Amino acid sequence: MAGTSKDVRPIIKLVSTAGTGFTYVTRKNRRATPDRLVLRKYDPVIRKHVDFKETR
Repeated sequence: MAGTSKDVRPIIKLVSTAGTGFTYVTRKNRRATPDRLVLRKYDPVIRKHVDFKETR
């Protein structure tokens, strides 16, 4: 059952908004945060903290 589209904690990809193409892979709780996730994380390509937006 892990990895199905109706999973409560699906695997998501966080893509850098700086355009470097750097990504993080994590899980999120679909019930707690049904909308798209935006986190401020470190981008080692440009060596700065930038916003990372969720893509699936």
